[in-house]
Amino acid sequence: MTRRGRVAGRTGPVTARVLRILAAFSPQRPVMTLSELARQAELPPSTVHRMLGELVAWGALERGDDGSYRVGLRLWELGALAPRGQGLRELALPFLEDLSLITRENVQLAVRDGIEVVFVERIAGSGAVAVLTRVGGRFALTATGVGLVLLAHAPTEVQEEVLAGPIERHTARTVTDPSTLRRMLADVRTNGFSISDRQVTMDALSVGAPVRDRHGQVVAAVSLVVRHGSASPHALAPLVRTSSRAISRAIAGPL
Repeated sequence: MTRRGRVAGRTGPVTARVLRILAAFSPQRPVMTLSELARQAELPPSTVHRMLGELVAWGALERGDDGSYRVGLRLWELGALAPRGQGLRELALPFLEDLSLITRENVQLAVRDGIEVVFVERIAGSGAVAVLTRVGGRFALTATGVGLVLLAHAPTEVQEEVLAGPIERHTARTVTDPSTLRRMLADVRTNGFSISDRQVTMDALSVGAPVRDRHGQVVAAVSLVVRHGSASPHALAPLVRTSSRAISRAIAGPL
């Protein structure tokens, strides 16, 4: 079970069971039968069957004609209300679109949630390199361009928890050594941008930059993901930093 699942399991019995059912869904398992849900949630089928009726009636889940279940639109509606997601996305979107139009590459916007990255927007450029991220998806802080930015500016206790590991390896280029990561994070703070070179996939390079609120606190990160070898990261950095500063000004609002 995931770390988030264990946390949910410490809440009240009924709430915990509902959360375990909802948490059973993932990008790899978007549609499941009752028996599959029971197995993934580690709950008796009779318990899951009883709760599915209420979840479907409320709109949290939808039941297909074949009897399988998937996440319902009601959850999507609730998720859109999250201020760190939707509000930030609406302010940032014009600048993300400009960056995508100029480069025709993948542009991403993300925030930190605990020790993970959550992507709140992604614009795929025409002919751009394939990426593993998706809107609403989570990823480790240590591998992506946005993740390195958010980790570099995270509280010390968060950095120490992440660097204490385990640090997941995605490719042969993924940096998993804590000492090397510390130096990389220091470079991010000094230079104002991050570089993730083939750390997630062997054909992608990502450059990220911080988005700050009116108090100067880093609240998000924006990145440009290109095919490895197509451009120098130091040539991309000014474009990404210009976008991140524009988003920061939009968030800060009029002085």
